[in-house]
Amino acid sequence: MLDIKYIRENLEEVIERLNTRNGDYSYLRDILVFDEERRNIIKEVEALKAKRNEISKLVGQYKREKKDASEILAQVGNIGEEIKEYDQKLAVLDEKIKQMLLITPNLPNRDIPIGKDEEANVEIKKVGTPRVFDFPIKDHADLGEALGILDFERATKITGSRFVIYKGLGARLERSLIQFMMDLHSNEHGYTECMPPYIVNEDSMYGTGQFPKFMEDAYKVVAGEDKWYLNPTAEVPTINMYRNEILDGDKLPLKFCSYTTAFRSEAGSAGRDTKGILRQHQFNKVELIKFTKPEDSYNELESMLANSERVLQLLEIPYRVVCLSTGDMGFGMAKTYDIEVWVPSQNTYREIGSISNAEDYQGRRANIRFKRSKDSKAEYVHTLNGSGLAVGRTVIAVMENYQNSDGTISIPKALQKYMGTDIIK
Repeated sequence: MLDIKYIRENLEEVIERLNTRNGDYSYLRDILVFDEERRNIIKEVEALKAKRNEISKLVGQYKREKKDASEILAQVGNIGEEIKEYDQKLAVLDEKIKQMLLITPNLPNRDIPIGKDEEANVEIKKVGTPRVFDFPIKDHADLGEALGILDFERATKITGSRFVIYKGLGARLERSLIQFMMDLHSNEHGYTECMPPYIVNEDSMYGTGQFPKFMEDAYKVVAGEDKWYLNPTAEVPTINMYRNEILDGDKLPLKFCSYTTAFRSEAGSAGRDTKGILRQHQFNKVELIKFTKPEDSYNELESMLANSERVLQLLEIPYRVVCLSTGDMGFGMAKTYDIEVWVPSQNTYREIGSISNAEDYQGRRANIRFKRSKDSKAEYVHTLNGSGLAVGRTVIAVMENYQNSDGTISIPKALQKYMGTDIIK
């Protein structure tokens, strides 16, 4: 959530920067109208309360002096009702302002590329050289079905489209990648392992910016609580661990690597990537989360990017890093890097992870603050999140980049101790 004080002091700049996200944010001018009205009402209420207090003191004095206080009591007779009416108006204005701020995305960082979509993204670097195959390349879906490790037909029978059953060494590959990633980030990169709930409440979805913007993409849990939802990414439960808390600044940054199964309806992606496991309703993910001081967050972003890249470096799979443009960036983020892995069957790079700095946007929404010292003023934390990585897409990358002419799949050296074999056949 944006700071209304910053909007008040920098209205036109805020609108100009937000408009680079392909929207019209001129409605923020209305927020300031409501905000001005709100502050005027508060002044009126404070004046009425001061008058009531002053008269109450005078009534007490009259009673002590045994004087008739009926005339001055009449002056405060309606003050209570006036204050109540003002409080009701204030509640309406507060809700209007809140709802407008909830639908307003984060301010893009000033140093990211401006553009309408992914075409304006800027490549930062490429790592590794795509393999040259001397036989016809198969995609992961064909490889997986031929080897009996991916079963789409039976998954569709069980549930529907965009689901898969991992079988045999396919299931072990998925499980091995999860363990490999969690071990790497906890043992080498210093993150604390976390397995949060798969179900989150409505406050959690609002706290990280999923609601109200992405409400149509969420799976609502019908049984149990009225406002439970299936977790769309480990970012949601992990960041909300500290909702409405004040953290000790000396303990920042806090770093977590969270494993969850994530669930998304993919409501806005009809017809896209329907073959295989690139875009599923249910998928596993290892997520990196940081809570930092404001002055440290961009150094921590670069560190998080390096941590995520390390997964592909150890797996020896080619990838590239791009900085997202204003028009391609997520709703709650100020700056995002995408890691895109080489997919041989598509002869291109595809996103396998996003590493983002939300600055204080989620801190404000979820009311997560910290204190530099016992007596200092509480400040909002900066939150960062990054894929460490998306497990299903890493399965794709391994299967396709390590495929052999006979339809078998070699196992990267870094995974062999987890897999217990060096080949899927």
